[in-house]
Amino acid sequence: MQTPVQASTLPMTPHHRTLAPTAVMSKSLATALVVALLVFVLGPLVVLILWAFAGEWYYPALLPQQFSLSWWSTVLSDSHFGHSVLLSFTFAPIVTILSAFLCLPAAYAFSRYQFPGRRAMFIGIFATNAFPKMGLYIAIAGILYAVHLMDTFWGVIVIQMINTIVVMTWIPAAAFSSVPKSLEEAARDVGAGPFRTFWYVTLPMARPGIIVALIQAFLASFDEAQGTFLVGAPNYVTMPVQMYSMVTNYPQQAAAVYSILLSIPSFILLLLIRKYIVGGYFAAGFRMK
Repeated sequence: MQTPVQASTLPMTPHHRTLAPTAVMSKSLATALVVALLVFVLGPLVVLILWAFAGEWYYPALLPQQFSLSWWSTVLSDSHFGHSVLLSFTFAPIVTILSAFLCLPAAYAFSRYQFPGRRAMFIGIFATNAFPKMGLYIAIAGILYAVHLMDTFWGVIVIQMINTIVVMTWIPAAAFSSVPKSLEEAARDVGAGPFRTFWYVTLPMARPGIIVALIQAFLASFDEAQGTFLVGAPNYVTMPVQMYSMVTNYPQQAAAVYSILLSIPSFILLLLIRKYIVGGYFAAGFRMK
């Protein structure tokens, strides 16, 4: 005769499982941190958008008392707006192309070759971001002044390239390093020369990382303000530089409108590289040996 199985010995089904108090606390804390992060990141953006469409907004009202598009017409009809947009979309592509021309060969060399001072040079490129940018800009401005490049087109190009060298070297170097050398050796074994191997094997596999670097360099140039103001003003006033005038000389609504207009190109380009970032094409980084 079989004895009945005691309830205490029955396996606990998934419906009867309960989370431990520590697990519940950890989950609640994680949720609270995510919510706080969203509020911290999205809160200012929401306020910025509200200010851009606010006609009147006085404390302590949580929302504008009156909505209006008048400040959009004010900003868009400004005589300096069109010129600043043209300059921004002129400098950014040129700086990006020149940075790629100079940095991509260096990135490939850092990734594939061993040479004296390689590690120090590679880290030295990154070290340009370790110093306060304004101090670095002032030092470079002194050199540009000595060679008569202050307040010139090419002077602005040089100062903006300071912000693009790092991304155009580090990210492509990581992309080149992610390409297995065995594939390049296999291509060489079947008769492909160095250029053919690079063009048909290395470059296609490293292309996502290079695209990310190009767009990041474009955004770095497009959003640069301090160096451009120091070297290019008053003749070369880009959108970020023009925004300083908006902030200091106009009400908050005008600055909010200009901020949104300045963010639109960056937002579109970031959407274009979203799949590369999410896909983790360059997340592994570059490992120094």
